[in-house]
Amino acid sequence: MVVAVSVAIYLALGVCYWLLVRSARLAAGRLPATTAWLNELSIERYHPMLRLLDDENLRHLCRQPGFTPRMAAGLRAQRCRIVRGHIHSMQIDFGRICTALKIVMAQSPHDRQDLAAALVRSQITFTFGVVAIQFRLLLYRWGLGRVEITSLLKVFDGMRMELRTFLPGEVSVGA
Repeated sequence: MVVAVSVAIYLALGVCYWLLVRSARLAAGRLPATTAWLNELSIERYHPMLRLLDDENLRHLCRQPGFTPRMAAGLRAQRCRIVRGHIHSMQIDFGRICTALKIVMAQSPHDRQDLAAALVRSQITFTFGVVAIQFRLLLYRWGLGRVEITSLLKVFDGMRMELRTFLPGEVSVGA
């Protein structure tokens, strides 16, 4: 029993570490941090995930004649793939936001301990939120439980709004 719990804890820590490293890699590349990019960047682009994860239409389909449990499982699997794609895009956008904020802090003439603390806290919260969503998606795929993404969207939007305060004009950061 102790060995099984230890293995489960080490696996969970390994997954968290892998996701942290992956999130850092996703931030690499060109950084289109302009006001145009930031204006296009909105949590609205991730709202379709809310509809995909809403079980009401799946319950409605299950009541329809000819709709089988196999069809429901296929639909859940398809939704999970789509949501994972959205989560991946959100991770890339979040990484770019964080990188842009780090550049802003590095170029600031003032020490921004408050921003640094908020950034680290948000990165940790976001990463653990992604891990939790991936786990819940695994369960949802098999018809167990629900997936809630609103807290992840709040962290994302908070950092987006924070960056927005630093980009008043058409400024390109790190391009």
